[in-house]
Amino acid sequence: MNPPDEPVFNEPWEAQAFAIAVSLEAKGAFTWPEWAQALGHEIKVQGARSYYECWLAALEKLVEEKRLLSEAERLARIDAWDRAAKATPHGHPIELKRA
Repeated sequence: MNPPDEPVFNEPWEAQAFAIAVSLEAKGAFTWPEWAQALGHEIKVQGARSYYECWLAALEKLVEEKRLLSEAERLARIDAWDRAAKATPHGHPIELKRA
């Protein structure tokens, strides 16, 4: 647990992954027990990764299992973000263009 004067999230993407999981649960995409099981599994198998890297891996797997996004769609989205990030000057917001 972080001391009170330290941020809960080290990077913006961690807060975004957290918010996505909370939003999907609120919309009924999965239950908290399903989430806890998925996250626990990722922590167990990916012990060397950070907590939020495990969080993201669990989120990706649940999204695929629940057919909210296919693996191909997820990988295409990752590729689009990577290309957009590389094309964005430092200090500017990354914009993902819709195809």
